Amino acid sequence: MKSMFEAGNLKSNGHYALATLHHNTVYVSGQFAMDPVTCEKKFGTIEEETLQALKNVEMIVEAAGSKKEQILRMTLYIPDVKLWDKVDTVYKAFFGDHKPARTVVPTNELHYGFKIEIEAIAYI
Repeated sequence: MKSMFEAGNLKSNGHYALATLHHNTVYVSGQFAMDPVTCEKKFGTIEEETLQALKNVEMIVEAAGSKKEQILRMTLYIPDVKLWDKVDTVYKAFFGDHKPARTVVPTNELHYGFKIEIEAIAYI
């Protein structure tokens, strides 16, 4: 088992790994819409935050030696089920024909006030 604590400028900022690699599988911790260059929070529309969080997951997966087409499973947390359609539109455009298993979990407020948090599992 190997823990990744950074991918480019993205870093874990708590007591967790950004991703964990085990038996050619990468488990990506929940990602927000953080700017991967400045590491600043990028608050915006649900569409903007979704795209940035997906790009951050992709960056981490690539740093682990995989790619977005090898993502097996995604879990998306959103503060309101009414955001589902907008999230799904961005998600479809990002993945194209690739359709990983997915769960969308409507929850209460997310950390820092973000509109989405995304975690993933991919194979290497």
